[in-house]
Amino acid sequence: MSWSVGQVAASSGITVRTLHHYEAIGLLVPRGRTSSGYRQYSYDDLERLQRILAYRRLGFGLEEIAEVLESSDPVDHLRRQHAVLTDRIEELQQMVTAIEKTMEARKMGVSLTPAEMFEVFGSSDPTQYEDEVRERWGETEAYRQSQQRTGQYTKDDWIRIRDEAAANVAVFEALFRAGEPATSVAAMDAAEEHRQHISRWFYDCGYDIHRGLGTMYVEDPRFTANYDAETPGLAAYLRDAIHANADRFQK
Repeated sequence: MSWSVGQVAASSGITVRTLHHYEAIGLLVPRGRTSSGYRQYSYDDLERLQRILAYRRLGFGLEEIAEVLESSDPVDHLRRQHAVLTDRIEELQQMVTAIEKTMEARKMGVSLTPAEMFEVFGSSDPTQYEDEVRERWGETEAYRQSQQRTGQYTKDDWIRIRDEAAANVAVFEALFRAGEPATSVAAMDAAEEHRQHISRWFYDCGYDIHRGLGTMYVEDPRFTANYDAETPGLAAYLRDAIHANADRFQK
């Protein structure tokens, strides 16, 4: 069987002019001609065209496609396609991830781009447990306050929040390593700064709420692992200091 240039153009979705160009540069030269000189494309020609169009969709240039098609090793074609597709899939997956992070960030009121989120939080994902947070506390006033406040914060605000929190944890670590009791004034003062940090940036954190947070730092293994990563026992120390501070002000 053979096909005319018009039939090939119609079935492949490219123009007759493009087919003429492919022939002019030697990329796709039809195998036959009619007695009147009209081009006739064979099945092999169509198969070659299919490969050309596949490489074009992958972003290959015409010269590069010609080199690939003239290779004596047909498996080399598949290797090239596989490598390009793998890279493209990875690139698209990164784009999808960035979009998902942005969507989740918007849901929880973090108005940062993915690049800004990485700059502020590094490899930590502030949206990781958002579904769980919404399910557990979505109907509370604290959650609504947090949503309202964080939705207005800039990248500089988040950097300040991050640095304040890190400085507070550093104080706890220093006290813990120095053997300062969790019930000492210094430890309770650090706990009070921790509570005020939350109230200042997220929601009104009363002593009962703060006490509950301290308990969660030990009962939830994810929080415990985070605090104990470099300083084993820090999560329990933080809880004890928070409870002692609540007792101090609630007496």
